[in-house]
Amino acid sequence: MQPSKPFAVRAAHCDHRAPEDTVFRTLERITAPLSRSWARLEAARLIAIKVNLVYSPDQIRCVNGRRQELVDDVVLRSALRLLRQRTTARIVCSDTSQLAGGGDVFFKPLLREFGVDYIECNDPPFAVYEPPGGGLMFRRYRLNPVFKQADAVVSIATLKTHAFMGVTLCTKNLFGLPPINPGNRPRTYFHHVIRLPFVLADLARIVQPCLNVIDGLVAQTRREWGGDARITNTLVAGDHVIATDACAATLMGNDPQADWPRPPFRRDRNHLRIAAESGFGTVDLGAIDFQHDLRAPVGEFDSEKTDPDETVESWRRTMCEQALFYRDHRERLLRDYAGQYICLQAGHVIAHGADPIHGMTRRDLAGAHKEQAVWFKYVDPDDFEDERFEVYERELAALAGRSSDGRPRGSVRVCGCASE
Repeated sequence: MQPSKPFAVRAAHCDHRAPEDTVFRTLERITAPLSRSWARLEAARLIAIKVNLVYSPDQIRCVNGRRQELVDDVVLRSALRLLRQRTTARIVCSDTSQLAGGGDVFFKPLLREFGVDYIECNDPPFAVYEPPGGGLMFRRYRLNPVFKQADAVVSIATLKTHAFMGVTLCTKNLFGLPPINPGNRPRTYFHHVIRLPFVLADLARIVQPCLNVIDGLVAQTRREWGGDARITNTLVAGDHVIATDACAATLMGNDPQADWPRPPFRRDRNHLRIAAESGFGTVDLGAIDFQHDLRAPVGEFDSEKTDPDETVESWRRTMCEQALFYRDHRERLLRDYAGQYICLQAGHVIAHGADPIHGMTRRDLAGAHKEQAVWFKYVDPDDFEDERFEVYERELAALAGRSSDGRPRGSVRVCGCASE
């Protein structure tokens, strides 16, 4: 029977010390009601998986043998076992390695056990993707062609907070898919105040995972890397990436409808809310068939406060100002810097070249003006990405305490995408 609500999410207690068969049975039980997920998966000829697992092996931390920052083998193995049990599709796992020789893709032997191929998303060829509705941050992205070929996508993530994004779950997990420079923009190009939450919403629209699994056996708070472990004994699964993350955020004790500057969204906008306001998914638990046997919150979660509120607000305001400066002076900047990356601060190009931020932080580049943001842009004569500068106009208006529709700060309505 098709669920009466448009989205379905299930969560259950599962002791982090439980043997693999118990983890498998729990995952089997919470995914069984996800009829929309299984309709896609069982009809698929090719399934692409993105798992939050690429990392240097010598930096991995565990609690009682379970990973705290990354999906544990027992959860990935259970998910693959379940897919093999219920589908006949070819399964591939896609991600981007950041170490020479791919040493951070340490889980290839596990994939081979289940006949799963690994696709390195840094390797050409690349395909052009346009988010449905035109894109919230950019109109075009480069990704591996596998997502045009796949009939279904699965996102498997860890339950944890993020210093910039508030929470990092199945949606933020997709940030690992865009290839890294030189095949594409540098990673720091997208991991950018103002840009990142809109980019995540765009990636979610492009990939649209139909099964989303969150490993909360052992979770992490404060930040995405180097944070504090939380034993939460939790597994979550859902049929829509935004709805799944909204429910997981609720289990973490956070309000998925909250937005900057309300914790845990201390640094930037709530990417889940941005996606939902654009018509993709929901952060309204009333619209989700959400059932679980947990006592919420399952742990204490919050993002680390890295900078004073006044500094963050200044960064957000000046980032918008520099983006609009570029838009208004693009022809002059094209004459001087075409085909280069530039860093703009206070109306000046303070660095330029093939990748002027490589090996540095924006804090380094900011120099004595630490409160002034540094905006990073590729000066492209063809304007391939077609950045949506109206985003900066709306965010700047919100910072001034007004928006085009009169809503208060932190409640900017996202436009530009048709509902799905």
